[in-house]
Amino acid sequence: MGVRRTAAVTAGAKLAPAMASGYVRTVLDHAIDGIGPLRSAAASGETKLVDHGGDVERAIRGIVRLHSSLAGVQGFVTNLGGVAALAVSVPANVVGVTVVQCHLVAGIAHLRGYDLEDPRVRNAILACMLGEDAVTSLVEKRRLPSSPMALATSPVHDPVLDETLSREVTSELVGRTAGRRAITLIGRRVPLLGGAVGASSDAYATWQIGQFAAEELRDRRLAR
Repeated sequence: MGVRRTAAVTAGAKLAPAMASGYVRTVLDHAIDGIGPLRSAAASGETKLVDHGGDVERAIRGIVRLHSSLAGVQGFVTNLGGVAALAVSVPANVVGVTVVQCHLVAGIAHLRGYDLEDPRVRNAILACMLGEDAVTSLVEKRRLPSSPMALATSPVHDPVLDETLSREVTSELVGRTAGRRAITLIGRRVPLLGGAVGASSDAYATWQIGQFAAEELRDRRLAR
């Protein structure tokens, strides 16, 4: 069993270099603009706004709760396969979590008055997905010029930053997911336990990102 577990962890770890940074940009575009049954982030945000009587902050809390629940559902489903399914479930989980989290942060940005078509705002959305600790670390190391709020409101768009953020977010997302799978491999020996661990982990991570985005992307709306 030890050999199988080691092989599974190694398979997950090798996913990071195999995934092009363009992947995260494609997911970002789909999550913001909508694809198939997935509505655009702006449309979802507006629906929540109506549901909460036009109260933006209540609408934001509502979409954070909704997306945390959605992340938990997909986390549960993609973690039922056991150790042998790790190489398949990790990329499925990465895609699922990324779509949900992109959609969440974009919805918050829209409700706070940001133009989702602006490349500076899209970079800020990607930065939010890294989470507060990762953003702070990257800024300190000068691998990221500033906070998501500063990126969204920068006087000019820096195309070089597009690739930097795509690369950092791709690495961070795959690293988190593969690392989490390494920790929960023992739970995968009991399928329902593995699913429960995946659900709670993805839901909490999504909630944290929603909180960070809500704190970071301050209100830029004109009076409605």
